[in-house]
Amino acid sequence: MSSTPHISDVTTDGAAWLASAGTYPRSTLALWEERPDAPVVLPCGSAFDIVSAPAVFGRRMLDRLWEEGPGSGPVAEFRGRTLLFAAPGAAQRLPSLLEWEEWGARGRDGGRTDAVPPLLCHGTGDAVTVPALRGAGSADRTGSRWLVAPDTRHPWLPGPEVLLWAAVRAARAAVRISIFPPADQGAKVYDVSRRR
Repeated sequence: MSSTPHISDVTTDGAAWLASAGTYPRSTLALWEERPDAPVVLPCGSAFDIVSAPAVFGRRMLDRLWEEGPGSGPVAEFRGRTLLFAAPGAAQRLPSLLEWEEWGARGRDGGRTDAVPPLLCHGTGDAVTVPALRGAGSADRTGSRWLVAPDTRHPWLPGPEVLLWAAVRAARAAVRISIFPPADQGAKVYDVSRRR
């Protein structure tokens, strides 16, 4: 059982923090007041950045953050991807850290490039769809929900180093290492249990 908390509804303070990312926070809050079940598109780069991972790998990262690390900030699920809210600037720095540690998309030949799937980093100039404020315990018609909903006006957001650590730990946890070489499919097999 995972120790990741499951907070499904955004608090009033959490909604105020999310709305602060947009150009017109009061308009966003007014929309949510009328339609709390409506997802909204918000810009990244000022209040938060987003690191988007494939759903299963993102959940592994989230589990590492809560079981072995400092925890996470808000986390959402949207169309088969896990959206980890990160400190502003993380989207710009994380890809270079992954490359430096040879976990990135380009890596070197024979390296560990296939262990960390492509992470999409959304920062200044990007926008993301965030789930509805309420009723997010189960995915809505857009396939979005909060895994860890914002609950304060100043949530803790992981930086690029923490996210690098979580990605590497999640990749290592997914790799199964065997001391035995793979079986040769063309090898002859003899039943030695009937020896005389």
